[in-house]
Order: sequence, then structure tokens, then C-alpha cells
Amino acid sequence: MSAAEAASPDTGRTIITTIPARLDRLPWSRWHWTIVIGLGTVWILDGLEVTVVGNIASRLAEPGSGLSITSGQITGTAAALYVAGACIGALFWGRLTDRFGRKKLFMITLAVYLAATALTAVSWEAWWFFLFRFLTGFGIGGEYAAINSAIDELIPANYRGRVDLIINGSFWLGAVGGSLLSIVALDTDLLAANVGWRLTFALGAFLALVILLVRRHVPESPRWLLIHGRDREAEEIVSGIERQVEEQRGERLPEPDGGELEIHQRRSVTFREIARTVFGRYRKRAVLGFSLFIGQAFLYNAITFGFGAILTKFFDVPSGHTGYYFAVIAVGNFCGPLLLGHLFDTVGRRVMISSTYLLSGLLLFGTAWLFDRGSLNAATLTACWCAVLFFASAGASSAYLTVSEIFPMETRAMSIAFFYALGTAAGGISGPLLFADLTGTGKVGDTVLAFSIGATLMCLAGLVAAFLAVRAERRSLEDIARPLTAVAGRAKAATKGARPSSRTSGPQGPSAPPAASRP
Repeated sequence: MSAAEAASPDTGRTIITTIPARLDRLPWSRWHWTIVIGLGTVWILDGLEVTVVGNIASRLAEPGSGLSITSGQITGTAAALYVAGACIGALFWGRLTDRFGRKKLFMITLAVYLAATALTAVSWEAWWFFLFRFLTGFGIGGEYAAINSAIDELIPANYRGRVDLIINGSFWLGAVGGSLLSIVALDTDLLAANVGWRLTFALGAFLALVILLVRRHVPESPRWLLIHGRDREAEEIVSGIERQVEEQRGERLPEPDGGELEIHQRRSVTFREIARTVFGRYRKRAVLGFSLFIGQAFLYNAITFGFGAILTKFFDVPSGHTGYYFAVIAVGNFCGPLLLGHLFDTVGRRVMISSTYLLSGLLLFGTAWLFDRGSLNAATLTACWCAVLFFASAGASSAYLTVSEIFPMETRAMSIAFFYALGTAAGGISGPLLFADLTGTGKVGDTVLAFSIGATLMCLAGLVAAFLAVRAERRSLEDIARPLTAVAGRAKAATKGARPSSRTSGPQGPSAPPAASRP
């Protein structure tokens, strides 16, 4: 297809395609690993960012740091601005992602993140630090919409749950790195007080540049191309993927279990259509999305932002040692999605989402009770947090998975952005500000109150999921939520085994796919 054809898609046509079914029937391959590495690694940077800022808050507030700023401003104001930027960025970039494509936007948003992080490293006044924390979040917010859309549309249905959870959970690998990096950054025997923290942000910018180079090889979503009049380009991408997988396995791929999907191509969907779809046709799913995001956002953004402050204020842990403790709970966080992820594809979404939210909430209530009794020290509080966040991390990751798969293709990025922004604003902006005030008093009762609020919201979200979660495991995205552009009479054919279409059909082969190893 020529560049002119790509730039001027032929919308308004009705086409018949088997491309979604062909993508879903692919066995796991090296090509899928390139998607995971190219798209998923950005959450490592997000984890690095958030953790470093939380752990170096006390050092930045000390004389000689190069900034006139207080610890409360860092864990409160700066944290809230970062989350506010992410919320606004999600809405801004989310709309553009649905309109102009996944690839174009996940390249732009990563570039924004890279530039803002680099400029944070040269902060000399508090206002500059606040501004570029906001802009860093602005870039990250766009990543949430573009990346989760692309991942769900490229990963086969049998693996979508576990892959999405592990990728979103990789945030905590970055948190481990950020915790250990902050130990080095805070060691004044190695680096001057006004240098170490700057180098950590500079490292984040360097890693973003590396990911940007890798990401160039990730293709546009064929599903998005189909809807926007670029079906020939979608066919070229899918055929290329199939050839790679066949060469790797040394055998022909089977026919897809699903069949044809008839689509009336169009350039864009209006806000009115999005609102009518999300809050009219899928009203219960909207309630589910809000509940999951508000619960996890408050717990994580309100409490983990101030974890270092709790250790130093209540347990006299030196500011240079808080990174060790946070590294431990970060490992627990990553182990949750890693070890529980496959159950979301086998046991099912409803059971696993509700149980992870409820268990984490109940364990947090227990932690608050022990903290109030004075039964905890720095080590045992960290152990309690490991238990809480093992389940909470899997649940939080499933929130992103849920809103990215239960709404139609044309609204996917905007839906992710909308629920992320509103849910995170409720818990992620007010949370850090409230929690900074509560822990700042130095009163045990105030910190117990913050823990209890987070636990209550997690439990309530778990109860909502028990009744409203969608059984989306191992199902095609087109089966979970019919595309708005799908022709009504043929919409379900893509998942019911209709005959393959010669127009966009893939390689022929055996009738059933062989078993594939887990990613």
C-alpha cells in the first residue's frame, strides 16, 4: 500500500474480515515478547519515578539539596500534581489515540515523558519541580490509554488477562529499582546532596530513550486500522506476524476458531456516541470501572506515596534506608500479578477480581488494627504491607484490564482514559493531599484512619466486582463488546465459527490450534 493510501484511508466502505479471529488464535511466540518489551516496559519507568520521589522526599527537604521545598510538599503537592497531570493527560491523549491510532500516540506520549523527566533533573526552584512533575504525569497518563489499548488488541484472547496484569504489575519492578537507586542517591559519601537525586531523574530519561527506540518496531493495531479504512495495511501486518510465527514453529497455523466480522469503516466516533455507549448501553460496566479505579487509586496513591514518611516519622528509620523497606514491598507487589495472573484467564475475571480486592482490603484493616495497638515495627509493618499489596497489586492491574476489554473497540482508549482519570482523581489527587496531612500530624490515630479509608474502598470495590464483573476470560474483544462499526447481522460471526473470508483470511491449516506455553 502506498503512503498516499495510508494517509488517506478509504472510510465509508463495508468490509468482511477475519483479522480479529486470526490474531486471537495465534500461539504465544517471540513476536509477542517484542510487544511486551516494547510496550510494557514503560510501567517500569513509572514505578521508578513514583518510588524515587517518595523515597528521596526527606533528602530533598534538607538544606543543601538545591531546592527550597518541604517533605510535605513533595509527598503532597508534587505527588498530587503528578497524578493530576496523569489524569488530564489520559483524557487529552486518550481521545487522540482513538482518533489517530495507537502507535502514533504511544510514541508521542513517551517522548513527552522523556523530556519532562529530563527537565525535572535540572530543577532549581520548587515551582520548576512542580511544573515538570505535572508534565511527567501528563505523558504517563497518555501511556495508560495508548499502551493498554494496543496490548489488548495485539495479545491473543487466551493470554490477554495474564499478560495485561503482568505488564501493569511491572510498575513494581521499577519500584524495586527506584528504591535501590534512592539508596545510592541519598548516600552523600558517594554523591553530593544536590547531585544524587538529579541523576536518578536523568537515568529515567535515558531509559525512556532506549524504550522509544525499541518501540519503533511495534506495529499499529490491525483492529484499529480495519475500522479506519486501512484494511490492506492491517492485512499486511497480520500476514507478516503469521509468517514469523510459522517460521518459528516450523508448521502451518490452523484456521481461526472464529469467522467473519462485517465492519462499516469510519474515521471517528463522536463524544455523544461514546457517552451513550458507556453510560447507556454499558451502564453497569461503567459502575464497575469507577469502583475498581477509585478503590485501587486511593490505596496506592494515597498510602504508598507516604510510605517513606511513615517509616521515618513513626519508626525512626533513617531517610537513607527507607529504600530497602520499599524494595521489599515492591517485590511483593510484582509477585501478585506474576503468580496470580494466569488465574484471571482460567478461574475467571469475576472470582479473581472480587477476591483480590476483598482480601487486600481485609488485610489492610488488620494492618491498621495492629498499627493502632503499637504491635508493629518497621520490619513487621513492611511484612504486613507485602501481604496486602500482593493481592492489591493483582486487583489494581485488573482494573486496567477490565476497562480496556469491556467497551467497544472505537471507544477503548477513551474509556481507559476516562475511568483512569476520574477514578484516579478521586483517590489519587485527594489521597496524597489528605494522607500527607494525616501522617504529618505524627498521631497514630490519623494514620490508622487513612489506612481504614483505603481498606473500606477496596472492600466496596470487591463487592461491586462480585456482582458486576464481566466474564471476559478467553473471549474475543469483539465478543465481549460488539464494535460500534460492526454490521448487526454479522457482528457475532467473528466468534461463532463462520466461514473464513477470502478478502482478509489467513493461512489455512489444521482445525484446532496446538497448546501454547504461557508467556
